[in-house]
Amino acid sequence: MKTPLIAGNWKMNGGVEANDALVRAVLGGLQASGGAEVAVCVPAPYLAQVQTLTAGTPLALGAQDVSAHDKGAYTGEVSAAMLREFGVRYAIVGHSERRQYHGESDALVAEKARAALAAGITPIVCVGETLAEREAGRTEEVVKRQLAAVIHLNGHCISEIVVAYEPVWAIGTGQTATPEQAQAVHAVLRAQLLAATAQAARVKILYGGSMNAANAAELLARPDIDGGLIGGASLKPADFLTIVGAARAD
Repeated sequence: MKTPLIAGNWKMNGGVEANDALVRAVLGGLQASGGAEVAVCVPAPYLAQVQTLTAGTPLALGAQDVSAHDKGAYTGEVSAAMLREFGVRYAIVGHSERRQYHGESDALVAEKARAALAAGITPIVCVGETLAEREAGRTEEVVKRQLAAVIHLNGHCISEIVVAYEPVWAIGTGQTATPEQAQAVHAVLRAQLLAATAQAARVKILYGGSMNAANAAELLARPDIDGGLIGGASLKPADFLTIVGAARAD
């Protein structure tokens, strides 16, 4: 039985007082919710604060990025070993905003996933197509290429990753892939993983395109959607907890 994962991605939002209130509200709701694993991926300056707030609770701590390098002259980078010292369990790699604004390639995303795995951190590997790519009928080609780079470099432990399908055209736009569209891509990714490892069933594939309190239950009911990577709704405790409540173990 696979436990769903609901991971909040705060993006570049937060503040000391706001974080405290948000985490406490989420934790209060989690005590009455069950059936899903829950994490929050917070900006690096707040890792220490949120580590303290979540210590000994069911809420796991995640980072929004990780360096491909172990250490050295890489100003501004944060290594997986550093994240591990703050109790980080998950690290988002290859988010479309990193690919778009920072020019991250498929190869770099694969290296970041490898660095996270080596430190005992689970990478949440993001894949997804733009609107132009979808309209050109290239969705399957794009997501398979992005995931293939990670599989190629990390094939020996690929069953330890989490995958997040995030159609770029549905991130922060209010648009959402229909449950049928999302399931179709998740099924493609599952088949690709099955070809790479006999333990593909262990890999959680999350949906990450504007999942919210209103559409979560319908999306999470699909057979290959194992949870969600939640953006804006993760900053609203009531909405985030509604999504968590919609997630139930198979």
